Amino acid sequence: MKAPQDIILRPIISERSLNGVANRKYTFKVATDANKIEIKQACEALFGVQVAKVNTMNVRGREKRQGRTSGYTAAWKKAVVTLTEGSKTIEFFDSML
Repeated sequence: MKAPQDIILRPIISERSLNGVANRKYTFKVATDANKIEIKQACEALFGVQVAKVNTMNVRGREKRQGRTSGYTAAWKKAVVTLTEGSKTIEFFDSML
């Protein structure tokens, strides 16, 4: 079994993800081989919250060019975690608002 720090890699800080904080939705970059159950358990262990549901999506790598050479950025996995009604908020995101 993997540690929670190996599953949830970092929070996603963007305008769109911070708009979801009002609806108790938090966005994270997660390990590509993590499933929804592992993400839920890792979130509950790291932040001490109750998770209602987890939505995941695979973000494909985009083509980048530098002069004549071109390549692709790395593909990664994003998870949107929705908390339950009675659950407390995640303090890290509250400080960003």
